[in-house]
Amino acid sequence: MNPISLKNRLCLLCLGILPLVLSACTDRVDSGVVKMAYFDAEKEEMMTQPEKEVPGKAEPEKNPEPPPAETAKPDSASAPAGGEVATLGAGCFWCIEAVLEQIKGVSDVTSGYMGGAVPDPTYEQICTGLTGHAEVVQITFNPAVIDFAGVLEHFWKLHDPTTLNQQGNDVGTQYRSAIFYHSEKQKEIAEASIKKKDEAGVFHSPIVTEVSALEKFYEAEKYHQDYYRNNKAVPYCQFVITPKLDKLGLEK
Repeated sequence: MNPISLKNRLCLLCLGILPLVLSACTDRVDSGVVKMAYFDAEKEEMMTQPEKEVPGKAEPEKNPEPPPAETAKPDSASAPAGGEVATLGAGCFWCIEAVLEQIKGVSDVTSGYMGGAVPDPTYEQICTGLTGHAEVVQITFNPAVIDFAGVLEHFWKLHDPTTLNQQGNDVGTQYRSAIFYHSEKQKEIAEASIKKKDEAGVFHSPIVTEVSALEKFYEAEKYHQDYYRNNKAVPYCQFVITPKLDKLGLEK
């Protein structure tokens, strides 16, 4: 038998050691795989678990639903001593204001909004007709000079109460005819006045004026106050309000 050469001996040695090396390597790889699998599982669990609530941390405030319109008490707290307040809608408040501020016994007329669901509305919002508000004026008058029934007589003359949500070319719920009563007495007077006008056939069609309890009054923007007096050259004033005042025999 030929003696085993040194080269062959080295080859045999390598063949004997190789399984041990591979075994060690396999254990290392398997261990790494296990660790990675554990890490991935732990990471997935952390990502899928809900966030723990931090003590004292408030939840984000959700957008609240618009609050319902506020209903006033029967008595009008805003009425001055010896005076009374009425709130009326008859189309564009520029027109109503221009008429009622000239009536003897009326001491103040303020334009604003009432009857909707959106708090503190702007004129731009009102013009969409989506807020539910009507353009109104809130007037203060002396009942010793002119009573509420007398105020309503001017109210019927300054607009057409038979057209629903419309006054001339002004169309929309914001232009509806409305009486927002401040007391049960005002309600009774308003309903009696409507009945009397309808029975007498004063208008060509039945009155459709809304009679509702007083709600929160939002004063209109400053530039709406005394609008006609400050903007007589504006086309709307020239072609709508001035002819109305002329027809009613009032100062233009």
